[in-house]
Amino acid sequence: MRSYLTVWRLPSAPVLLLAGFAGRLPSAMVPLALLLMVQQQTGSYAVAGAVSATFGIATALMAPILGRLADRRGPRSILLVQAGVYPLLLAILVAVVLAGAPVPALLAAAAAAGISTPLVAGTVRALWSRVDPRVRPTAFALDATATELVFVTGPTAVAALTLVTVPAVAVAVGAALGVVGAVGIATSGPMRAWRPVVPERRSLFATVTTPGMPRVLISGSALMLGFGGLEVALPAFAGEAGRPGLSGVLLAVWSLGSVAGGLWFGARVVSASLPRQYRWGLLGVTIGLAPLAAVQSPWVLGVLLFLGGTAIAPTLTVQSSLVGSIAPASATTEAFTWLSTVAFGASAVGAALGGALIETPAGVAGALVMAAVAAALAVAVTLLPGRRPVVPAAALRDVVAA
Repeated sequence: MRSYLTVWRLPSAPVLLLAGFAGRLPSAMVPLALLLMVQQQTGSYAVAGAVSATFGIATALMAPILGRLADRRGPRSILLVQAGVYPLLLAILVAVVLAGAPVPALLAAAAAAGISTPLVAGTVRALWSRVDPRVRPTAFALDATATELVFVTGPTAVAALTLVTVPAVAVAVGAALGVVGAVGIATSGPMRAWRPVVPERRSLFATVTTPGMPRVLISGSALMLGFGGLEVALPAFAGEAGRPGLSGVLLAVWSLGSVAGGLWFGARVVSASLPRQYRWGLLGVTIGLAPLAAVQSPWVLGVLLFLGGTAIAPTLTVQSSLVGSIAPASATTEAFTWLSTVAFGASAVGAALGGALIETPAGVAGALVMAAVAAALAVAVTLLPGRRPVVPAAALRDVVAA
């Protein structure tokens, strides 16, 4: 644990961890609360999945644009504007859903709210990439573990709030937390010390096509596609089992497994190259997802989710380290927002596909099979030939292809 204490003592650590945690909670709360709210209003998992997917895709499409602007001018003003607009547009979305508006209106309101999502995840990771290289891997591990705690706390909070009140209240709490996180980071010492790197002239997709990035982003997209399907399948599984309140518990158990794996991984020095670690991590996630479709008992499912979840945070830690090593110095925030883009976008598409599969004869098992197949595809992507990253010699050992 000494390595974690070293990170915590960094001047930037408390605000990045605490405000970053608050600012990321909406990503675990709002889509699930929207899913539950729309499903209650319409009676359709397909419509609910589509609304949640639209919200996520809109967030994903806007993030790289804002990330590039943040690299050039700093993220502070962007975060402050989003802190004002985000809760307003979420309130409009809730009003549209509760008013029983037609599906096109629901999708339009979800898209508007999605594009206003505060640029917290990409900004926090970009700030972590500026800390001492000797502690950076542990910092990324701690960040990944904190992110997984978000997915423990978020769904549990949604489940509790929905049980006591209604899903709309969970959306409102998520909006408030998003404001707290965005304002906290925007006014922090690390943000005030931010000095943009003078950018070189680059094409719109130059960051995405940097050697090594396509493989990370495509494999990450496949992984998050599977996660999106799983996040819809678990509430449906709990509903079919006659215990809808278990949906948040199952998601929380899955994330707790990831937290345990992340804490174990972050305290260790691994000699294997980053691409090899990433590949093995993806394989571990795939193995964890493979048996879920055959499970009937929610208790057995919970145990398997915890065990399979232990591979998630280590995989995401290595993924962040890869991106931090590959990204140009003048495009760090943009690179991490592309990572957030594939997470939001692919997860949203996975949620839509999972919701559609649940309403077919394949049912919940079909959505769970899709999740495992998507993770296996992520592993396959890392085995394809491609251009190797071009990085400074000091970082070469960690990013050369395995």
